[in-house]
Amino acid sequence: MSQASYVTTTHDDVFSLGGDLPVRRIGLGTMRLTDATGDGTNAGATIWRAPTDPSEEIAVLRRAVELGVQLIDTADAYALGEGEELIARALRPYADDLVLATKVGNVRPSPSEWVPLGHPAYLKQQVELSLRRLRVERIDLLQLHRLDPNFPIADQVGALAELRAEGKIAHIGLSEVSVDELEEARLTAPIAAVQNLYNLAARDHDPVLDHAASSGIAFLPFFPLAIGDLAREGSAVESIAKELDVTASQVALAWLLHRAPNVLPIPGTSSTSHLEQNVHASRLVLSDEHFQRLSDAGATAHD
Repeated sequence: MSQASYVTTTHDDVFSLGGDLPVRRIGLGTMRLTDATGDGTNAGATIWRAPTDPSEEIAVLRRAVELGVQLIDTADAYALGEGEELIARALRPYADDLVLATKVGNVRPSPSEWVPLGHPAYLKQQVELSLRRLRVERIDLLQLHRLDPNFPIADQVGALAELRAEGKIAHIGLSEVSVDELEEARLTAPIAAVQNLYNLAARDHDPVLDHAASSGIAFLPFFPLAIGDLAREGSAVESIAKELDVTASQVALAWLLHRAPNVLPIPGTSSTSHLEQNVHASRLVLSDEHFQRLSDAGATAHD
């Protein structure tokens, strides 16, 4: 199959995912909603169990939709599928404009292990289970959580392409891939999104982001707020936050939105107040001077 580029439209804070699913550019990552040990303490949490009392997590999910969040990202590996069940419990019946993204391709043999498994039959089975847990007939964005080096990329993506042809997947995405891996995958099926580790301090995937932007592919940076020392007192992030009377997290998200129009940050939180701060970051406009100061600070930290 030949490579395909999506026709991408952006205006204000909206990106057209896969060319036909318009979403506001700040979404919600839900890994932290299952970051629980089951005893209410979250001590040593390993994304292994959903909370015993999920009332706060349900409140976060519902508040996100109230605030206009349209992209909810999860994975079958989060609490062994309980993360997907939590989303269904909180948000069904789903809003017409809500886009659900999940991932398959990682197995969890123990609380401390995340192991890629790309056997085509396994991937198909996991999609079927995700459909059941999310209680949908089609997943808007199904992402391959990790490439498995034991199987050809064409076989792994091909399994998802078969389900896409059956109408069980609207769009296919990849996670933690290089430009070469992305291009190899695109020989088998159109790729609508890439989800890689990326933030102001973690810039290894600059080439992937730029390549995705030129191809109309969404780039979902995970851990978008993990900027470490860049938020310390006296840093560029902290000083600009003071100048604009906002939080350091909002500045970090605004930098990502300014970085390229295909960037869709998915910050995770279990706090409604932090959720509101994150969503409101889309209203923050950085000057070119602010953006350059932040970029320079991030490049220095990265080096």
